[in-house]
Amino acid sequence: MRLLLIEDDRDLNKELTSELSRRGFAVDSCHEGVDGAFMGESEPYDIIILDLGLPDLPGLSILEQWRAKGIKTPVLILTARGAWHEKVDGFRKGADDYLTKPFHIEELAVRLQALVKRSAGVVVSGLEIGRLRLDEGSQSAQWKEADTWRDIELTGIEFRLLRYMMLHPKKVCSNSHLLEHVYDFDAEKESNVIEVYISRLRKKIDKDVISTRRGQGYYLDPDLLGDKD
Repeated sequence: MRLLLIEDDRDLNKELTSELSRRGFAVDSCHEGVDGAFMGESEPYDIIILDLGLPDLPGLSILEQWRAKGIKTPVLILTARGAWHEKVDGFRKGADDYLTKPFHIEELAVRLQALVKRSAGVVVSGLEIGRLRLDEGSQSAQWKEADTWRDIELTGIEFRLLRYMMLHPKKVCSNSHLLEHVYDFDAEKESNVIEVYISRLRKKIDKDVISTRRGQGYYLDPDLLGDKD
């Protein structure tokens, strides 16, 4: 999942970028409201963390601007402003969640995961499609063979790619689309990197785990992942 972090506290920004990257997010970050507002409009983020007390442009103004332009990306407000009426203002402007400082990184991470699932229409706690199961905590997968679940280790990119496709089953995703949601803006990537990771996932899990639609891209077909007799 690709995440935008707008936080003017440079130490906190750096810490969150590191922690959230370790938890499977591709993180782009900035310290200024103007930069964040532009990035939120121009890049296809899956979720955004927005501080309210930015030095150049109020966070609520940015949020209001996004919603007025029809940008539906889930936004979690992260701020030291914890009064009830400030939370109400945040939700009225279009926030999807609100977390006050200080906070625990574990709580932030699970809130983000919940928002991403909700925006994709997933209402269960875990990610499971037929014989394929994803563990977001350990960033690993399991594949069911007969009555046994086989554990599968995943690299960071493999985890991001598989999670995105499991959140959007049957959606045909082009190479460029997947790149935008698996890598952060500054990451170096080869032109064939998605093909490489798709091939690795098929070898690690099963050749039927990801289908190809020639000339269009890749997708997960739940019908192909059902239990086999």
